[in-house]
Amino acid sequence: MLWNKARPSDNVKDTRKHTTNRVTTGKALGVTLGAAALAGVIALTRPTPPLEIDYSIDPLPPASITALSEDTELAFVRAVLGDTEDTWKQVFRSLERQYPEPVLTLFEQGVASACGYASSAIGPFYCSENQQLYLDLGFFRQMSQRFSVEGDFARAYVIAHEVGHHVQTQLGLSLPFEDALNAGRPTAGEDGLEVRSELQADCLAGVWAHHAQQRLNWLEPGDLEGALQAAAVFGDDYRRGNQTASVMPETFTHGTSAQRARWFQAGFDGGRVEQCDTFSATQL
Repeated sequence: MLWNKARPSDNVKDTRKHTTNRVTTGKALGVTLGAAALAGVIALTRPTPPLEIDYSIDPLPPASITALSEDTELAFVRAVLGDTEDTWKQVFRSLERQYPEPVLTLFEQGVASACGYASSAIGPFYCSENQQLYLDLGFFRQMSQRFSVEGDFARAYVIAHEVGHHVQTQLGLSLPFEDALNAGRPTAGEDGLEVRSELQADCLAGVWAHHAQQRLNWLEPGDLEGALQAAAVFGDDYRRGNQTASVMPETFTHGTSAQRARWFQAGFDGGRVEQCDTFSATQL
């Protein structure tokens, strides 16, 4: 993936303690992320579950990367986020809408968000309360070390998936899920609203990838396969099958490996938001 073709975003906030130049590259946050104000909050209250990796056996490695790789990781995140901004601005204009750019916060170990305090163990997430993305870059290293998921486009898919939740919020695409949450109705299960919301975010990530490739022609051989593999390893059947003796479809929250890869591929092939209506789909 020739990610250096993309315009770097000014909306990345780097809060990692080990960075040699700890700076905010973009706009000031509108919501204070002070840990004291959110002390004691354990669970997130957002309607968009994160990608998850179980760190109980293999925790995130300590921060010990060089300044050069630090700069490269930051540049990569800024490039991918910048291209999601360019893509979604263009798509929103075609819908006669304006795209508000989200802020992406890089953190280590844990972070206080408007949705509560979250540890790195839950993976990247989107907080709808302040419409911001959160990412610990150790997640990418876990993708490589534990699941053999390699490649920049696979990592870009992770960011694009969380941006997909932002797009859902802005366009009201996931209202059935949000309404169910607000009403206290069950949302989990293999055909549940939570799964449909996550698969829609996968599809929207594919829509972004479609337009980005058309504009930049930045994908290299194996890139698409890497993104599809990333989608697959975060499927409920893959994750839960590796953690327990049984898969337990009634507990699904993200969709199966096949479903996640299929919806990302559908978005990539078609490139249209209306193709991502997972809530009306009879077959996921």
